[in-house]
Parts: sequence; C-alpha cells; structure tokens
Amino acid sequence: MSPVRAVLGAVLFSLAPLSLGQPAPTQAPQDRPLPDVREFLDHVRENLRSDGTLLAEYTFTETSSEARLDSSGGVKKVKTSVYQVYPSDAPGKMYRRLVFRDGKPLDPKELAEQDRKQEERAQRRRLERENETPAEREKRLAKIEAEKKREREIVDEIFVMDDLVMEGREPIDGRSTIRVAFRPRPGYKATTEDAQAIQKLAGRAWVDEENYQIVKIEAELLESVGVGPGGLIRLQKGAQAFFERRRINDEIWLPAHARFTGAAKLLLFIVGRVEVRSEYGDYKKFSVSTSESISTPKIPN
Repeated sequence: MSPVRAVLGAVLFSLAPLSLGQPAPTQAPQDRPLPDVREFLDHVRENLRSDGTLLAEYTFTETSSEARLDSSGGVKKVKTSVYQVYPSDAPGKMYRRLVFRDGKPLDPKELAEQDRKQEERAQRRRLERENETPAEREKRLAKIEAEKKREREIVDEIFVMDDLVMEGREPIDGRSTIRVAFRPRPGYKATTEDAQAIQKLAGRAWVDEENYQIVKIEAELLESVGVGPGGLIRLQKGAQAFFERRRINDEIWLPAHARFTGAAKLLLFIVGRVEVRSEYGDYKKFSVSTSESISTPKIPN
C-alpha cells in the first residue's frame, strides 16, 4: 500500500465514524427549525465509533485507483486495484485479497499464494492464543482496551479542538442531514498524534438527522502534514479529501466512496500531485457461506 493511500485511509476513517445508538424521532420537513446545537452535537459525540468496528462483521469489495497528475490536473499515470475484503481474527485487521490489478485478473497462482500466507498468519495467531499464558492473555486484552480508550479520547478531543458551526439542513438521498462546518480552534494544542493530524483539516460534515450518522465529509488540509514511516512524506497544504457513507440493509452505515487529491513531498523532492479514489460495495454480513460466494468485483475504468 502506498504512503498516500495509507494516509487517505487513516485520515478519512478517523474523520468518518458511525453511531450505534438509538435513532432520533422521524425526520421533519426541511423548513423546520434546526435542532439545538449543543444537544445535537452531544448525540453525535456519544455515538461516534470507528468504521473499522463494524466493517469487521462484513465482507465487501474495494475498488481503488491512484492517478499521478500533471500541473494542469491531467492524468499522467493510473494504477488500479480491486480487492475482496474479509474479516480477520486479528483485532483491527482485515484480509484484503487482491483480485484485479490494472484491470486484469490475478493469476490463480498469485491468488493461491495470498490465501496461503493469510492462512499461515491465521494459524500462527490461533496457536499463540491456544498457548498464551494468563499474563499474556491479560496483556493482549489490555492492549485492545487501550485502543478503544485511545479512540474515545480522539473523538472527545475533536469536539474540543474544533469550532463547530451548524449551517443548515440539506437532503441527501432522500434523508434529512444537518450540515456542520468545522475549523481548528485558534490556540488549541491537540494532545494526541491522530488529533494533531485531524486538527490541520477544515471543511464540512453532513450528519443524518435521524440516526446521528456521518453521511459525508469534505475537508481541506490547512497546512502540510507528515505521513508514512517517520513522517518523511509530507502532504502539502491545499490537499482535499472527500468521504461518503451509505445506509446498508436499512440498518447500518458503511463507507461508499473516498477521494483524496493533493501534492506530496519526500524530504526535499516533490513526489507529485496525486488523486486517490476508493469505492466500497457488495456488503454482506460475514459467514462461511458469504466468504465462499462473494461476487466478482467490478473492474475499474
């Protein structure tokens, strides 16, 4: 995975949580007065969860493209990949099975090799679990709890470090959403590394008024930010990110589209301007049968 694609996932999925709470009353007409700001944002904050939590219960397809752009925005080179994605027994991990590369299906030997390596990793984890001591188990569970705590700290800090302004009501796909502008609060110093990166973004979020779900985010990078190992690659000021989610099976909200456009620099060298896109679909609740019958993903244009 490229550093640019890695940061796209890290930033967008940090920005695009989902709620597991109870729905609010049925949506009202667009001319209805906006909800109380404090009460509405409190509901959103209380229900935010990382998409990774529920993605781990589903299989889906991910169609990705990474385009190198010239100074006028023209496409110089495009790489495309299509993955079948499955839950993994490792917390926070998923098995991304590459099935198409640049529009061509992978050779059966390559597919088999991917599956072999994944099974080896799974088998190694199973053996580790079976043979772990009580102290090791306690340490593993403590690590999981620490990650959950870190996630909540990031969510709580977002509502402190940003100025949030409720701008109005807007329909999206027949659902009423509240449009909220966000911008870093002057003088606030973020305490976590993830929050420090998110703090450099400004933009708008559309929140489903009935479910308090993030439906869409549009954001712009206000200053350069280091990404990748050691932060050697820096995304440049002005980079733009877009993320959109859809309600699946009338019960859950999951990613639908993601896009990142901007310039990157490696040390003193310009890596170039890139546009990274990802589309997600064909969601199925995970089971042995779905893992065996997941449909063939579409080939990217």
